[in-house]
Amino acid sequence: MKPLKIISTNIAEPKTIVWQGEEVTTGMYKKATTNPLFLSANGVKDDSVIDTRYHGGTDKACYFYSADHYEMWKQEYPDLDWEWGMFGENMTVEALNEADVRIGDIYELGLAIVQVTQPRQPCFKLGHRFNDAKMVQKFISKKLPGVYVKVIREGNVSAGSTMHLIARNPENMTVAEVFDLIYNGKQNPEKVKAAINMPELADSCKKDLQKRMNR
Repeated sequence: MKPLKIISTNIAEPKTIVWQGEEVTTGMYKKATTNPLFLSANGVKDDSVIDTRYHGGTDKACYFYSADHYEMWKQEYPDLDWEWGMFGENMTVEALNEADVRIGDIYELGLAIVQVTQPRQPCFKLGHRFNDAKMVQKFISKKLPGVYVKVIREGNVSAGSTMHLIARNPENMTVAEVFDLIYNGKQNPEKVKAAINMPELADSCKKDLQKRMNR
């Protein structure tokens, strides 16, 4: 498989926003940095992760989003001041395709090695970032969620680094398939069960799949 390329590395300072009349602090507003990012087992060094119930931690140590998706979103939101990191991603990656990336895929990038654990599930903060309460539903409907990874080997990663796929279970589902199951799984309960049985899928994602099946 052709190597992928890191276009931008992004981190955030804590930012307080107002949502439904209440102040909320978020690390969603990431900006490109010229410095390498150090990927540790618990997250990206010097990045802000505020709500650790849903962000960060071992299984969601770093978030990747495709640079290729930006053009489509720019057409959707032409008046925004566009920059890398708009989706809250730590790594903006050229040629990242959720329909090609499988749960459990292992990549070497820079000095780090990471493993794909789950797709991103958007929350209201994405809507605030885009100044559109409908953004979350649009994000879900486009089925371009980006990927979360766990860090197998800690190390620095710089913009311009390449991502090389070094291991894969070809029987595992793609990130796009799992994302679709999160929101449409009741239509295919057997496939949801198969997803939950993938050992490489993050535990939090397995719980979300099971909750949606039980509703």
